[in-house]
Amino acid sequence: MWACVLEVNAWRRRRQDSPLAGYQELCRQLAASGPGTFGDLDTTGARSVLRRFSDAWFAAAARRKAGDTTARFPRRRRALVPVRWYHGTFTITGRRVRIPCAKGSPALWVRLARDLPYPVEHIRSITLGHEGGRLFLDVTAEVPVAAYPPGEGPDPGRVAGVDLGIIHPYAVAGPGGQGLLVSGRAIRAEHRMHLADSKGRRRAVARRAPKPGQKGSRRWRRYRRRTRQVEGRHRRRVRQAQHEAAKTVISWAVQQRIGVLHVGDPRGVLDLPAGRRHNLRLRQWQIGRLIQVLTDKATLAGITVHLVDERGTSSTCPRCHRRVPKPSGRVFTCPHCGYTGHRDLTAAASIATRAPGGGSTTSPAHVVLPQVVTHRRAGRHLPGAGQSRRDPRRPPRAAPRGQLASGGPPHPPWEGSRSPTTARIHNTTRNPVNVSGHRTRLPRNWSRSGRGLRA
Repeated sequence: MWACVLEVNAWRRRRQDSPLAGYQELCRQLAASGPGTFGDLDTTGARSVLRRFSDAWFAAAARRKAGDTTARFPRRRRALVPVRWYHGTFTITGRRVRIPCAKGSPALWVRLARDLPYPVEHIRSITLGHEGGRLFLDVTAEVPVAAYPPGEGPDPGRVAGVDLGIIHPYAVAGPGGQGLLVSGRAIRAEHRMHLADSKGRRRAVARRAPKPGQKGSRRWRRYRRRTRQVEGRHRRRVRQAQHEAAKTVISWAVQQRIGVLHVGDPRGVLDLPAGRRHNLRLRQWQIGRLIQVLTDKATLAGITVHLVDERGTSSTCPRCHRRVPKPSGRVFTCPHCGYTGHRDLTAAASIATRAPGGGSTTSPAHVVLPQVVTHRRAGRHLPGAGQSRRDPRRPPRAAPRGQLASGGPPHPPWEGSRSPTTARIHNTTRNPVNVSGHRTRLPRNWSRSGRGLRA
């Protein structure tokens, strides 16, 4: 279906005619082609492909009109395109879904791996997709907004600030000096381990890889299929961890009766060149997905989300309002007034005072800085989130004081504005151990008696 539309537009482009891009024009072309043109695909599924093509075309046209010269029109063939069916065209019976096909063809029955989380009468559409060598069903349902007893729902007068980050996906500073830190170190470890595994697989098959233009062998096809499966599993793990992090934030906001969330929008830094390594971190950050997941869950909970400018919040003291050098660690220290606190929570407290579009909603002098830091780890289902995923050839890592044996922060809330993960670790052993757990190589002129460098 997708390839047919591309071929028709290629012919029209050679004749110097206007392309077929509108949804109505494509539907008329589909109706004039006659029955049986697209095999077993029914009219509803074919129209969903035309709708997807039309949306992609006009989105590229809008970007090019706005001055983005990198936007490209849909002219590449695709092997599998997601197909959508709307309410009334499909039937769900337990874990089986009946999808209609073209007239005269038997219906398609899809067997699900688990039960749907929504009632059947609330489902409005289903989308059959393909990712990582597996078929999946995307379900869209009508879910009512949560209802609360009188006096227990979110209060629009209680505002909290949310600072987005890589190490901490969400840092929330609420009213009354309450704060929440969601640790994303398991997500970052998943990215690193996946990158190392991908490099190892490429090195292993580099010698038996087919030459350009040659047909791959059976072994090579099995490797490619295995690669797609691993990539799909990695994406699902990260996506699930992001949903867990957003659910933790919304659950905490409901307990605190927060009605408005001011989220700092850091997407302006994506266009700034920051080097090969940091550009990779920004690409893996997925800022838009974090904002969208948090917004969806907040809407269901009856909480309003506003995007505000977060520029300068991590380098401005909330007490004396003066700019300070960006801290190298997780602790923010003002050299002017002596304020000390967690850097992300300090930024979240400043974000809470900003209004959408600029300005301030609350006087910074009346802001109560967060003093209680609660840690939650996102991605606890990931392999190695609760146990070490280190190389077995490396020496075991010693558990620092004040932390658990697995390297995570203590379970009880940490009193004070200093984060336990950023506390300085002092080691008095004869062979120093750095923060990453590796033995530090001493220089030749280092004195083992503890006096430092010998003359």
